[in-house]
Amino acid sequence: MSLVKLTASALAIAAVSATAAAARDNVQIAGSSTVLPYASIVAEAFGENFDFPTPVVESGGSSAGLKRFCEGVGENTIDIANASRGIKDKEIKACAEAGVTDIIEVRIGYDGIVFASQTDGPAFTALEPADLFNALSDKVLVDGEIVDNPYNQWAEFNAELPAVDIIAFPPGTKHGTREVFEEKVILIGCEETGAYEAMVAGGMSEDDAEGACISLRTDGKAVDIDGDYTETLARIDANPNGVGIFGLAFYENNTDKLKVATMSGVVPSTESIATGEYPVSRPLFFYIKKAHIGVIPGLKEFASFFVADEIAGSDGPLAAYGLVSDPELAATQTAVEAEDVMGGM
Repeated sequence: MSLVKLTASALAIAAVSATAAAARDNVQIAGSSTVLPYASIVAEAFGENFDFPTPVVESGGSSAGLKRFCEGVGENTIDIANASRGIKDKEIKACAEAGVTDIIEVRIGYDGIVFASQTDGPAFTALEPADLFNALSDKVLVDGEIVDNPYNQWAEFNAELPAVDIIAFPPGTKHGTREVFEEKVILIGCEETGAYEAMVAGGMSEDDAEGACISLRTDGKAVDIDGDYTETLARIDANPNGVGIFGLAFYENNTDKLKVATMSGVVPSTESIATGEYPVSRPLFFYIKKAHIGVIPGLKEFASFFVADEIAGSDGPLAAYGLVSDPELAATQTAVEAEDVMGGM
């Protein structure tokens, strides 16, 4: 294509891209702490096996990573955002407003959210979503009324749970794990206990009732963790009765320190997630800024390497670390090679 045929926007991207190429030659990635270990493994292997610099991988949470991703196009913006949940419409809009209009979504596989305590601490072998809701939500249903959460111990609402003080460490709101925890555990528990129905019957809109369901208590029994899973682990170490919320891979690499809980009678594992038996699982993603492909050296090559059978397949190193291989991985590989963007543009 000749320069005279480029649109004004294409010229702007080309100008920014040229600056980006001059400014740096390594792929820059940020986002989900759940995806972080996988991306770090791939980045190290990529640096060892290709004639490109090792990509720089930072954490910070899915929301924080996508916010940085959507800041614009150019050398001062990241190339890839890791996420443990899908990008939201409002984030796509924010990207578009900043000139990031072509986004490639890459699903790398699946992971589970697990609940774990100290190896020598209480055993949670009968957890249900209703229990997490009753333990951690700010408002609960007691004797047919929505009230401020009165519970101090797990056994108060489920005699099969330990008679120990409630203290849990959910991930902070910038983490994708938090959103999946809210949607697949707390909100479901709210519905199972009848609290959601009671809120709506009491005059709340459905949206307000959902918001009330996932609003966690602020009396010190639910303590948000804004850092990564290592901070959650440190809190568990310091709290004998504490329950942490982790990705499966992190738990599997810390079984000497943590004791996992069952959820709805199912033990979390790569097998129970792959079969769909374990109820709290989610897909993991990374998002590529297409405008940076061909500008930042190694960007497309890194993405292709990440989803190769030898890396993300069922016998690859990511599976050994806890990633559940995507049964549709071949389709993802094809989409990456074709540089297919969201929305089919």
